[in-house]
Amino acid sequence: MAAEPLHRERRVLTDPAAEPPCSPGPIGTDPAAPAPVRTDPVHPGPPRGAPGADELFTGPAVRPADSPWTLMYHSVDHYTEDPHQVTVTPGRFARQMAWLHSCGLRGVGLGELLRAHAAGRAADLVGLTFDDGYADLTRGVLPVLQRYGFSATAFVVVGRLGGHNVWDEGPRKPLLTADQIFRLHDCGVEIGSHGMYHRSLPGIAAATLAEETGHSRELLRDLLGEPVGGFCYPYGAVDAAAAAAVRDSGYHYGAAIAHGPLTGRWALPRSYVGERDNGLRLRAKRARHRLRGLRVRVDGEDAR
Repeated sequence: MAAEPLHRERRVLTDPAAEPPCSPGPIGTDPAAPAPVRTDPVHPGPPRGAPGADELFTGPAVRPADSPWTLMYHSVDHYTEDPHQVTVTPGRFARQMAWLHSCGLRGVGLGELLRAHAAGRAADLVGLTFDDGYADLTRGVLPVLQRYGFSATAFVVVGRLGGHNVWDEGPRKPLLTADQIFRLHDCGVEIGSHGMYHRSLPGIAAATLAEETGHSRELLRDLLGEPVGGFCYPYGAVDAAAAAAVRDSGYHYGAAIAHGPLTGRWALPRSYVGERDNGLRLRAKRARHRLRGLRVRVDGEDAR
């Protein structure tokens, strides 16, 4: 299936069978799903186009030792084959979110997390991110986020909207369409760029690097009608040139995976979450995140 073309004007859903506007919905029929526990509305973040919205992202550098905890997901769906371990079942995901809530944590997008971190208000927050922009976010993720008053960041492959994960060898998964991205955005989910075509960035030609970072941001900005603050490095692969390109393209942060010499605002570490992760494993991953932040060598200031 060919990728969906990007349009410069936001489209309005006219299909009567299309998903309704943002409103809390049921998690589904999974008997392990927790009962509703929140009655307050989802926090959608600053209004679109609000004065000074860009400035809210600025603040002190994010040091490795105190980088806020962020979870990295990909797909939330039922599956029979998952060779790259990118899929979590809906029931497991619901239990993971219930565990976060039981610990007094609220899941938020990375933009909101960094704003709170800069203001010293991130102690009870955890970042939730979803790489690749799989279409199952609207059915496997969004209802659970709404139930707990959580939000998240979805990083989409801008040149593949409405297509499939052709960069992977294995089962084909459908990617979000523009209409589905609009719905997530209307429901308070931050939309960030995962590049144009999911290319690994270290070592690529300067023109290709500019396309993956700067051009993907321009197209996504045109689609959403507002600036795009976040970039996520495909495969978590980042070097100094890639981090500098993300910074110079106007993003406010870059999401990586592992701690390393570039750890900071332009290479934020995240914890992988898989199907096996229960509350005990998540607690251990939170502790490991803190320890790795303390141990990482502090350099790469130019990329931060």
